[in-house]
Amino acid sequence: MHGGNARRRVAAADLVRCCTALLLALLVAAGATGCRQRSGTTVNIGGTATPNTPGEALWLGFKARTEAASGGRIRMRALIYGQLGSEEQLLSGLRRGRIQYANLSAQVLSTVVPELAVLQAPFLFDSAAEADFVYDRYLTGFYRRLLAEKGIHLVTWYEIGFHDVYGIEPILTPGDARGRRFRIASSLNARLFAEAIGADPVLLGFGEIVPSLQTGLIEAGENSVSLYARTGIAGEAPHLTLTHHLLGVSLIVAPSTWWQALTAEERRILTESFPAVEESRRVVREQGAAELGEAQALGFVVHPLDAVSREAWRQATAGVTRALIDEIGGRAQEAHDLIVRAKVEYAETGGLNRGQ
Repeated sequence: MHGGNARRRVAAADLVRCCTALLLALLVAAGATGCRQRSGTTVNIGGTATPNTPGEALWLGFKARTEAASGGRIRMRALIYGQLGSEEQLLSGLRRGRIQYANLSAQVLSTVVPELAVLQAPFLFDSAAEADFVYDRYLTGFYRRLLAEKGIHLVTWYEIGFHDVYGIEPILTPGDARGRRFRIASSLNARLFAEAIGADPVLLGFGEIVPSLQTGLIEAGENSVSLYARTGIAGEAPHLTLTHHLLGVSLIVAPSTWWQALTAEERRILTESFPAVEESRRVVREQGAAELGEAQALGFVVHPLDAVSREAWRQATAGVTRALIDEIGGRAQEAHDLIVRAKVEYAETGGLNRGQ
């Protein structure tokens, strides 16, 4: 009898403890939810911006405008100086939902959507105006759909600028590059371009370029003016040949599930607070032109190319596009055909038919 009563008392005590623990857990969860609701939305921005560049200004302006427009309900954590690691690490964090906004190069995102590598084909565009038309009229929708299939929302494009060739010594023709130790990024197009001009490709991260030039590990490479003139590269490889062979772009992206979970008002604020693509293009291009104008003060020599010289570069790399499309597969041919049709339309209309 007494043993049965004892067991019932223990069971009752256990039940009380379980109910108490459950109630506390529910209260904690409710409290945490209330804090999230009261504190608003936190947006982690991941980037690898260099100080005193248009990319840094873009993110800091976006942060300030968003927080002001939301009355502080949207808080922006601008981890834009590589605190979260390389672009590859940022992409991983974005896909896992740890990062909500990121600026990722087309080269890195091509590991998820291989067709993005088509945009890195040499001499794809003849002018910035032609490229603007093709991107705005055709490519934005095409790549937004491809990225959405992989759970990534394309917010907008961010231009890096046309790529040129730099070297310790002048590289004025493709023949001048033959046998040169040429820095390449981790992308198919970079390797194919270097091989096409007879250079010796050396795979290096961006942060390794300057010390590698200093030690002689590399002698040359290619990048946009904004990532050359003030990053230490120009001081070590002071000859810049304006090949303008590739329009570098990166993509401002967010996880699709996170984006869709935002309220309509939050999406509106974030969208309107980010600079329009026309504005970011203008800023990047103005800075590039200014840096070329200040070349002597910045310690490098600019080597323009006439039409004949540039055609020699085009001919030397003519097979790269076909090799890219064949190796990428998927919808790469469709992407390239789209670009060709858009360029024809641009030529016929003078670029008057704008809009996405």
